[in-house]
Amino acid sequence: MNHKMVKNGCLSILFLAMLLPLPVTTWAVVDGITGTTFNLTAKAGTIYMGDGGVAYMWGYASGSGLMQYPGPTLILNQGDTITVNLANQLPVPVSIVFPGQNVNATAPAGVGQPGLLSLEARPGETISYSFIASQPGTYMYYSGTRPELQVEMGLIGAIVIRPTLGVDCALPPDPNNIRPSRGYVYCAPNAYFDREYLFLTSEIDPLIHRQVELGNMAQADNTIRRPTAWFLNGRNFSDTMAEAFISYLPNQPYNAMPLMHPGERVLIRLIGGGRNLHPFHTHGQNHLVIARDGKLLKTAVSTIVDLPVSDFTTTAVPGETVDAIWGPWTGEKLGWDVYGHVGGELYPAGCPGVPAGVAICAGYVPGNPATYFDPYNNEYCPDHGKPIPVQIPAPSLLAFGPMYGGTPNLGVPGEQPPSHVQQNPQAGLSFMWHSHNERELTTNNIFIGGMATMSLVLPYLVIDNNVCTPVNIP
Repeated sequence: MNHKMVKNGCLSILFLAMLLPLPVTTWAVVDGITGTTFNLTAKAGTIYMGDGGVAYMWGYASGSGLMQYPGPTLILNQGDTITVNLANQLPVPVSIVFPGQNVNATAPAGVGQPGLLSLEARPGETISYSFIASQPGTYMYYSGTRPELQVEMGLIGAIVIRPTLGVDCALPPDPNNIRPSRGYVYCAPNAYFDREYLFLTSEIDPLIHRQVELGNMAQADNTIRRPTAWFLNGRNFSDTMAEAFISYLPNQPYNAMPLMHPGERVLIRLIGGGRNLHPFHTHGQNHLVIARDGKLLKTAVSTIVDLPVSDFTTTAVPGETVDAIWGPWTGEKLGWDVYGHVGGELYPAGCPGVPAGVAICAGYVPGNPATYFDPYNNEYCPDHGKPIPVQIPAPSLLAFGPMYGGTPNLGVPGEQPPSHVQQNPQAGLSFMWHSHNERELTTNNIFIGGMATMSLVLPYLVIDNNVCTPVNIP
């Protein structure tokens, strides 16, 4: 439910703005760059970690931009011919490999050198890679030159290939117009999502990075590597929850902050981007793994995902990608009203798409499952009006944190102590998503940090003092 959280760092005030009502948008999509030609530059930079320290990094930049950790996410369309030009501004040869793609590497005469896994660009050189984005799904790219060191240093990134749509992936719009437009990870009837989020897991040993920064390459010994910092999309908790492209993390533009409404399907694009195993755990309910390495989990003759795996913890081994669906979360059969209703409430005038004066869960008929969810807020109507089966402590006994809504009820602001800065104004229900390896919830042994974030289930509508406010997710 509403977990209480405190961080001795900087949850940006911009995160508060992110939770305020915003204009209606389509489904949340992964941040990245689109097109068919991409100019990536291998260069050095610095990242900030959750313990307040910094680390020297290598990474891919988009053109002349800053080095990114991870590199720019390449968002492609199935069937497109893709060209990636790699310019090398590092003092050592670098390259890119694209697992799952049939790649052709080229360079002008006298430029580049053959490597163990791919054509390499020497310092100051530019080489090109091309492939056809033939299959949809989630993929990654990374340096194939001394990958035991260069992946450690940050030369990794994600690829999203969107499917060509057809008769198997053409859902009609929601009749009540309260859900976002849906997208597809693969063209299969049950491989759709309402919102999607990237979770690229990785880890570093800051001592290796220090040796590389000092130019002591011979002392950057990977045989005694001991990671002490763990990342989601290049950030430690709680910076994972800060706004994407926030100014104080110039080399770490991507966040990992999943937001959703009840009843929505959330696509988790999980990538094993480091060298260690990271068991990714989703609180709130199980997720359903539908694909690995761009391959649907289905029988050969099936047109749907008929071999999914339901689990609460999934590990993407190094170099592997996993597509999983979390949700829809509804609060079904909890035995109490997650909205805090007492029964008999009416929707006031001004609720988008709702006729004024309609009773919440008015259409509920016991014994008829087709009526069990209210069409306007997706509330599980058999629990409508049921009190929470515990006594809520007095506000003076609660540890209020930036993610706590002051109440266990979805969409009810509740009491707040004096001078409390509320960063969860819609009283969403928060669930921690994190590595199930406990040491990875630290950064250099500082708790809490590392490979963790919070997901937030927000109501469609907040009704307070007979005023209806829609909660739109950007």
